[in-house]
Amino acid sequence: MTSISNSFQSLRASKSCALIPFITAGDPDLDTTEKALQVLDRNGADFIELGVPYSDPLADGPVIQAAATRALEKGTKLEQVLEMIARVSPELQAPIILFTYYNPILNRGVKEFLARVAKVGVRGLVIPDLPLEEAEDLIQNAANFGIEVTLLVAPTSSTERIEAITRQSQGFIYLVSVTGVTGMRSQMESRVEDLLVSMRDITDKPIGVGFGISGPEQARQVKDWGADAVIVGSAFVKKLANENSVEGLQAVGELCQQLKAAISSNEVVGRVSGS
Repeated sequence: MTSISNSFQSLRASKSCALIPFITAGDPDLDTTEKALQVLDRNGADFIELGVPYSDPLADGPVIQAAATRALEKGTKLEQVLEMIARVSPELQAPIILFTYYNPILNRGVKEFLARVAKVGVRGLVIPDLPLEEAEDLIQNAANFGIEVTLLVAPTSSTERIEAITRQSQGFIYLVSVTGVTGMRSQMESRVEDLLVSMRDITDKPIGVGFGISGPEQARQVKDWGADAVIVGSAFVKKLANENSVEGLQAVGELCQQLKAAISSNEVVGRVSGS
């Protein structure tokens, strides 16, 4: 599995916009999560963001909060998630980006956590509650294990803060499209385009846009505005929550194809498969 930075270099060379689906580990169960990672990988995902269920998900909207609650109620633990990643990651082309809050990292110990996730095949980390001012040590330690830590830029961030974040962020920069938590919106805010333009004057690192993208039309709009990646979470999580896991996996594969087609020019997306 290649690094996030190298994957983005290849995508840029082919003038392709990346698709980054997000799902919550353990919802509806870890067996379905494992299959979903394979389905996403086969049907257009360039990277896959996998959320570790957490009891106090400050950045997550109602759909992902509910998924995390269901996963925790079924007893999903971090170590179980990592064991599942270890099984499936050798089969995947798309690098796995682990979305986790900082407490599980701190509880386990930073270096021990990084060594463990690197060993199972994780290539990136997104930690929404880790402020820039406290991220440097983690970023440096993560680099020693071949893991890239991606930082988030909020719509309300000042130019000075955006400059500081872009200098530190690894792999790509995660531009949050809305003020608030994750969730599906009916339309994208036009200021995202202005933010993308202004950030291009600051950095040449890839920029991924997330929070609020729910369908192909919005994904295409964000791509046309100049994003290097489109990040979609709640829409995938909602479909995977189907009580019938076969139907849920089928729906996830179809959505992945639709989104990839919307942001692609002449790319051919693979066959949908729910198993």
